Amino acid sequence: MGKAKRASGPREGVASTPSLKIHVEEEVPSSKAHAPHKRNGRSLSPYEELIRSLSDRLVEAQRPIRILDAIKWDDEIERAFFAAGCRALPPVSREYYLSRPLPFDPEQKRLEFLSLERAIRRRLGKYNAAGQIMTRMCMEYRQVVDLLTSRGTPAFAALSERLYGGSADCFHAGDPTLADLGRMLSGSLDNLPCDPLLAPDEPKLDAIEAMQVLSERLTGFFQNPSAVRIRLSDGIVADAAAGSDYIKLRRDARFTLRDLRLLEVHEGWVHLGTTLNGQHQPICTFLSKGPPSSTLTQEGLAVLTEVLAFASHPARVRRLAHRIQGVALAEAGADFLDVYRFFLDAGYEPRESYQQAMRIFRGSLPAGCGPFTKDLCYSKGFVHLYNFMRLAVSHGKVHRLPLLFCGKTNLDDFKTLALLADEGLLTPPRYLPPPFADWHALAAWLCYANFFTSLSPKRIAEDYANFF
Repeated sequence: MGKAKRASGPREGVASTPSLKIHVEEEVPSSKAHAPHKRNGRSLSPYEELIRSLSDRLVEAQRPIRILDAIKWDDEIERAFFAAGCRALPPVSREYYLSRPLPFDPEQKRLEFLSLERAIRRRLGKYNAAGQIMTRMCMEYRQVVDLLTSRGTPAFAALSERLYGGSADCFHAGDPTLADLGRMLSGSLDNLPCDPLLAPDEPKLDAIEAMQVLSERLTGFFQNPSAVRIRLSDGIVADAAAGSDYIKLRRDARFTLRDLRLLEVHEGWVHLGTTLNGQHQPICTFLSKGPPSSTLTQEGLAVLTEVLAFASHPARVRRLAHRIQGVALAEAGADFLDVYRFFLDAGYEPRESYQQAMRIFRGSLPAGCGPFTKDLCYSKGFVHLYNFMRLAVSHGKVHRLPLLFCGKTNLDDFKTLALLADEGLLTPPRYLPPPFADWHALAAWLCYANFFTSLSPKRIAEDYANFF
C-alpha cells in the first residue's frame, strides 16, 4: 500500500508494531488565553494571531452542533417497524424529535454566530480571504441551527435542500440532473452480466477482526500509532462512520476485505486525513471542521479516491445510485414504505432496505415532509471534483489541487484557499491519499479524459455496436 505524502514539518514516529486500537487525545483550545501560538518555532504575528483567535472562536461555537446525532432514529423505531410486519410507517413524529432536545439553546447559538460574524467583518474587513470563508461558515451554521429546530416539519426538507442540494439539481445549464445520473448509473449496473468475477464477497470478518485489520492499515498510512482511534458502536446507521478523530464500526456488522479496503480509503485516507490536516493548521483552524457546504467536496473527494485507488466496486456504486433514486422518490411525495419497498425490489435485504430508507427520512417524518438530502453529496461531489481536476490540469493548475486536502475544504473556496496559501496563512496537507501523492500519473490520465469529453457517446455506441 502506498504511504501518505508528508509535507514539510516534524515527522511523527512510526510504530514498530501496529496496535489493535489506536488512540489520540482530542485537540482542545489552550487554557492559557494569552499564550502565543507557534508556527515552525516562531510566534504568530499580530495579524496571524487575530485570524487564529477568530478561527478558534468559530471552531468552539460549532462544537455542540452534531447534525447526524440530532436527527437519527433510535433502535426502538426499527424494532417497532419490523414488529408491525413492515406494513406500518415507523412511529416517528414531531414529538419524537422534541423529546430529544438539542445540546444547545438554538436562539443563543444563532446570536453567537451573528456576534462572531460581526466581529470577523469588523476586525478583518469585507474582502479578507480568511474572513470571507469564516463569515460564510457563520451564516451556514445559523442555517444548520434552523434545520435542527425544524426536525419533523416540512421546513426540514426545504432547509436540507438548501444546504445539501436536491435530486433535480443539474450539473451545468442544460446538462442532465442528479436524478438522471442515478438512473443512468442504475441502468449501466443492471446491464452487467452475472459474471462470477463480479460476484459479491461473503462477509466473514466480525467487527473485532475488522478493527484489527483497519488499525494495521491506517497505522501504516498515517505512520503514527496515535493518529486515529477505531472503536465499536451500537448507535450508527452505516456499518462504519468517521468522526473527528476516530472510525466507528457497528458492533453487529460483518465485513469483507473489500469492505475494509473501502473504509480504509474513504473514511481513513480522506475523511480522517483531512480532519488531521485541518487540525495541523496553525492559523486557519476553522478548516478542522466542515459545515454542510464542505460535505459535497469531502464526500466527492472520498468517492473519487475510492475509484482512483481501485477500492470501489459495482455494488458500492449501485448503493450510491439507489440513494439518489430514493431521495428523488421522497421528493416526489413517496413515503417511507414506498422507499423501503424500492430498496427491497432492488434486491436489498429487509434490514438494509430499512437502513437505506431511514437515511433518507431521518430528521424528517415518514410521510408528508420530504427527505434529508445529504446522500446526494457522494455522487454529485464526485462529478464536480472530477470535472474540476480535469480542467485544472488543462489550465496548468495541478500544483494547487493539494489545497483541497488541507482540511474540511469547500470547492467553492478554492480560489480563496489559493490566496491564503500565497499569503502564508495555509500549510500544505500533511497527509495525502496515495493517488494524489504523486500527480504525474493522475495528470496524464486527466489529459486523456479531457479528450474523451469531445467524443460523441452516440457515435461511439454506433461504431462499437458490432462488438456486442
